[in-house]
Amino acid sequence: MTFLPRLPQLLDEAAVRHGVPGAAIAVGLGGELAEAATGVVNRGTGVEATTDSVFQIGSVTKLWTAALVMQLVDEGLVDLDAPVRRYLPEFGVIDAAASETVTVRHLLSHTGGFDGDLFEDTGRGDDALDRLVAFIRTNATQVHRPGALFSYCNAGYCVLGALVAALRGGTWESVVRERLIGPLGVTHMALFAEEAVLFRAAVGHLSEPGGPQRVVAHWQMPRSNAPAGATPCAAPRELVRLGRMFLADGVAEDGTRVLSAGAFAAMREPQIAPPLIGERAPVGWGLGFMLFNWDGVPVVGHDGSTPGQTTCMRIVPDWNLVVAVTLNGGAVGAFLDDVLTPVFADTAGIRVPQRPRPPAEPVPFVPDGYPGSFSGPLVTYAVAAADGGLDITTIPKGFAAEEGEKPTTVRYVPLGAHRFVAAEPVDGIHPVLAFIDNGRYLYNTRAVPRVSG
Repeated sequence: MTFLPRLPQLLDEAAVRHGVPGAAIAVGLGGELAEAATGVVNRGTGVEATTDSVFQIGSVTKLWTAALVMQLVDEGLVDLDAPVRRYLPEFGVIDAAASETVTVRHLLSHTGGFDGDLFEDTGRGDDALDRLVAFIRTNATQVHRPGALFSYCNAGYCVLGALVAALRGGTWESVVRERLIGPLGVTHMALFAEEAVLFRAAVGHLSEPGGPQRVVAHWQMPRSNAPAGATPCAAPRELVRLGRMFLADGVAEDGTRVLSAGAFAAMREPQIAPPLIGERAPVGWGLGFMLFNWDGVPVVGHDGSTPGQTTCMRIVPDWNLVVAVTLNGGAVGAFLDDVLTPVFADTAGIRVPQRPRPPAEPVPFVPDGYPGSFSGPLVTYAVAAADGGLDITTIPKGFAAEEGEKPTTVRYVPLGAHRFVAAEPVDGIHPVLAFIDNGRYLYNTRAVPRVSG
């Protein structure tokens, strides 16, 4: 390791401090690569985590799916502003007008406006994605007009995966292998469980508040949601490999052109500004990429999570820097803060913005207009006025309830501008949410619509 000599120690200490069973990190700076790993991939077996261990990358997968779509754009096979139905006639949602007008750009930028968390298990066959598209037609309600708001949408990326598969004449997985995994020279990545067992594969760990950690019972989410991040696993170095292709303006390490010149720049162009809930949060969203401004420096990337596993990937174009961190449980947010802060300082002199915290002095607010019920496919939020803030009860539904998540109530205190922060830390950080559009939506990366109150 020629740079970041304290990386293994940073990872070890942060994992112990925050109850993380296992983690791995890869940092690419120019042509150099620093890697480290700590802990175990599975507390049930005690198998050691190594730098080539594969962790579930969750929604970081969306960068792979977005790249596949941009390849189609490069070849003139897709127009970003054309309706999705031009390329995938089977696409539709409950709202007939939205079905005709949602564009490829809308899906890439999470502005399609329909329910995003439709984790229907449609089986493990090659038709899983097609069957989910059929499910979306009769189950995806319209949350807002297409293009009007940002609301994180997993289902939209599943539709993009189906579009890619249809135009390429294969499955989403076969296209990823042919168009990205192979050309990039990726070796430590798995798209199915039967591939993951060939590697040192991590499992997720969850715990109830104050309780012991347990291994997640269901290791893999439904194949129907693979293009959004349900199934892929990778070692952090492979995410760095993907990031380096973007930084090289679409060229892989062996000189193979994967994306057209200028495609990465186009993917970083802001498409919409989500509600700003803190300086650490995205200031915009591109074509697949989360857009940040950290310490005055443009940073892009994506986060990912599956039950008990988390991945964070960041790219700093000005510094030719890629950072990928994966872990399998514990106080995720606090762990990432303790690792990313020194890594960004040591490699690029960038100050990672602090997360919001409860204000030292109470912020006056009038509770009128906030209480009520807000509901989406995976969760209902019951909001009640409380002393100096709001009590928000999260009631899991659907896939979340099936995975064993339990209702929880958290006290939120006002930050001003219709934003609220958790009074006590959750997984080592204080989550922030906002009420937008005159209280019509509770926003926490999803615009969750009010259903009563």
